Amino acid sequence: MFRKHYRCLVVLRMGHRIIRDQRVTTHVCLTARALGANRVVVTETHDSQLVETVRRVTEDFGGEFTVETGMPWRPTIHKWKQSGGKIVHLTAYGTPLRKVIAEIRRSQSSILVIVGSEKMPGEVFHLADWNVAVTNQPISEVSALGIFLDWFFKHRLCNDFQGGKIKIVPSVRGKRILTMK
Repeated sequence: MFRKHYRCLVVLRMGHRIIRDQRVTTHVCLTARALGANRVVVTETHDSQLVETVRRVTEDFGGEFTVETGMPWRPTIHKWKQSGGKIVHLTAYGTPLRKVIAEIRRSQSSILVIVGSEKMPGEVFHLADWNVAVTNQPISEVSALGIFLDWFFKHRLCNDFQGGKIKIVPSVRGKRILTMK
């Protein structure tokens, strides 16, 4: 069964540049979906191809997941905070993940996880409830998001998404795929 969250976890992808970041932003979305987020919001840039790609993956493999694009980042963050949500900003300059993850998990608020593609505006550091460093070394936003979500959900990966047309069956060798009826 698709894991139901007691609260909402949304990823805010900042700085998506279609020509340069198309594959990475797609991977941010796929990682968010596979590891338990409810949706991704991509700031500033409308990208209908990204939305369609992720919609098809969700339709094929199941679960409930959406992507919105073209949202302005400041109003999105301010609206999130006004509704009582908390913000996690993934940055190499933050508090180490291992020192703050328990506090983040204890929050009963919905969580907005911010990941960037280019230099983050300084304002984001001040708006975030937690600036979190998965590592203090350069790291891909996809990797940082995957590690954060894995720790946030206590390494309990969801492998059974409801409603899909395709299911991958783990095997030692080869590819096993079930087509659902």
